[in-house]
Amino acid sequence: MGKAWRTASRTAAIAGVLGVAGIGYASVIERNWFRLRHYELPLLPARSRRLRLLHISDAHLTPGRRALITWIRGLSAYEPDVVINTGDSLSHPQAVAPFIDALGPLLDLPGAFVYGSNDLFSPELKNPARYLWRSSKADYSKRTTPDLPWRDLGAAMASAGWLDLNNHRGELKAGSLSLALAGVHDSHIGLDRYDAVAGPADPSADVRIGVLHSPEPRNLDRFAADGYELLLAGHTHGGQLCLPIYGTLVTNCGIDRRRAWGLSRYAGSWLHVSGGLGTSPTAPVRFCCRPEASLLDLVPAG
Repeated sequence: MGKAWRTASRTAAIAGVLGVAGIGYASVIERNWFRLRHYELPLLPARSRRLRLLHISDAHLTPGRRALITWIRGLSAYEPDVVINTGDSLSHPQAVAPFIDALGPLLDLPGAFVYGSNDLFSPELKNPARYLWRSSKADYSKRTTPDLPWRDLGAAMASAGWLDLNNHRGELKAGSLSLALAGVHDSHIGLDRYDAVAGPADPSADVRIGVLHSPEPRNLDRFAADGYELLLAGHTHGGQLCLPIYGTLVTNCGIDRRRAWGLSRYAGSWLHVSGGLGTSPTAPVRFCCRPEASLLDLVPAG
């Protein structure tokens, strides 16, 4: 009995040490181990020059995250032609200025943005693993008054010339190329209004892009049906807590696990879901799911 108890105690101690080590790795190392993904997509007309699109999402910025701020600023070195931000940029009332500082020279480029729920509502302390068995959408059902400076965030990006695509359509020029864009506000808090942007995408544009925060199939289906060839979203954090080999556990939205991050085909369009750059400050961990941004090189088809 004594030997069995000692063995059980030793096993529990080892499990405890491994658990603490795992949490330390997930919160200190992987959360700050940023990576840049790179894809090539044949979407442009023949003989067009390459268009390099930088997709950023889910920074969930707080003022003290200097490593993340510096890393985002450094993305300008890759010489993107256009920048798309798919939301959840904020996680703190004083985060607008640091986020704009992080964008830095990227704001001099053509760009566009939509909001995520966390641009409007500050994070609340809760069980960080709760999203594994329930959607965080329910957490917003009783929160009707935004408490984060989302208007200031949008005004700062718009004043730099970036398009506000929250239930809006618009056009951008990147060199000699024309981009037709449409976007919706965040479906996670019920602010998406696809009818406001519905209709065929401009057939005269060189490329047509649909932008949304949460990749809900009901909106993805309509973007694809309206002729948007590239759909950009975030929100999932790639799963945030993933398992080796198995991968993403949950997506926190209607998209399936295999599309929780990266590039895939969706209803005849290309879908890119960013795994995101940050985490909620109330759940500051990532496991087998490094924070990321992506470069999408659009090149001539064929």
